[in-house]
Order: sequence, then structure tokens, then C-alpha cells
Amino acid sequence: MNERARPSIFWLFAPISLAFVGITVKYRFHNRKKMPQTGAVIISPNHFTNIDPIVVGVGVWLLGRNPRFMAKASILRIPVLGWLLKQSGQIPVERGGSTQSAQSLKAAKELVSRGRAVIVYPEGSLTRDPDMWPMRGKSGAVRLALDQNIPIIPIAHWGTQAVMARYSKKINMFPRHVVHISVGDPVDLSEFAGKSRDATTLAAATTKVMDAITALLEELRGEKAPATRWDPTEHNQSETGRF
Repeated sequence: MNERARPSIFWLFAPISLAFVGITVKYRFHNRKKMPQTGAVIISPNHFTNIDPIVVGVGVWLLGRNPRFMAKASILRIPVLGWLLKQSGQIPVERGGSTQSAQSLKAAKELVSRGRAVIVYPEGSLTRDPDMWPMRGKSGAVRLALDQNIPIIPIAHWGTQAVMARYSKKINMFPRHVVHISVGDPVDLSEFAGKSRDATTLAAATTKVMDAITALLEELRGEKAPATRWDPTEHNQSETGRF
């Protein structure tokens, strides 16, 4: 039995989300059989528009897993909606501060210890790359994977920018837009097993994850990504907010 078949609060969310996304998005899945149907797993997608979590969340549901995100804590404080999100296992993430990050990772560990899937955006926010290629990643996903000895499944998607333009709040519902989602093989992090979790090790492991996501996106877009991955700090950019 896959995770989606088990009774859960997602049975309440699914009809609402599927109805909304179904009239807006037409999915094209690539390598869908690579998504594990059972067991703990971290799913790591690229991120370039504000509608991504909804479209990717429904996509993950259609791939057989319940979508649980590391979500901004402010969203989980919204009355009713916040309660429902918490009940479905969404993990609050506070902006800034090592204590809050540690608490988020602890919550994620509790989920994966029960064989759940957790979606972690390794970039942490919308990419700052002007052409919407993945930017440099953060270490949360690999830290969780290495600590818990669970696989990271990279996925890439392309097409959500037609549903909602970058930094926009307007949803373009019609006509239906094609969104491609490609599932990759588990990222091989075996070379980092047993090593200390220092900055160098975590950076190298994160680079492998970002390389895997970027390779999938290159296939979907039919073009090569820039040789150097975008780093906001090198361009005097903040990592949050709109441009």
C-alpha cells in the first residue's frame, strides 16, 4: 500500500486541490516510477514561482506520496488554514536563527522516523537566477538525509511560470498550462557517510543535490544551465522578498 492510500487528512485536501489545479494544470510526468511509494524519503525540487508548492504538492500526491513541506511559520499561524496544515504534517520554518532551524529539522526527523515523505526546497526560497535556473543550495536537505540515513529524490519541474509569473500574485487559470515534472534517481551521498558535518562536507553534498536537480531541469528545458550556479551573495542580493 502506498502512502497516499492510507486514511489521512490529505483525503480532505485532495479533492479541493485536485479540482483547482485540475482546471489550471495539465501534468506531464517523466520517470514517475522512480518515486518511492513507501518509506522515508526527502523530495527536493527546484523553486522559481510562488505557485510552485501547490503545483508540486499536487504533483507529488499524483506520484503516490503525501506532500509535507517545510513551510514558512507565518502561514501556519493563519486561523483554520494553519491548523489544517499542521494536522497534515507541514513543518513550520522560522526565518533566521539556528534555534528555529534546529526545531524544524527535529520536526522533520520525527516525520521521516515514521516513514513519511518530506519536501524540502534546497534553495530555501525562489531562485534569484535571472533565467530561473537553480541557484546555490542550503544544507538542510542533506543534513537531514545524512543524519537519518534516508534518500534524497531530486525532482525538477517546468511550466509553473505560465500559471503564475515570477513574484506575481495573479493566477493565470486559462487555458490549461502544461507543467512537466521529472523524477530523478536518489542522490548518491555515500561518500559523505561517517564524515563530520562540517561546512565543507555539507556544501559538497548540497552541490551534488543541486547538480542532480539542474540536470533534470536541463532535460525538461532542452538547454544547458550556466556553468556557474547563481549565488545571491555575489550579486549583493537578499535571499527573500521580491525584486
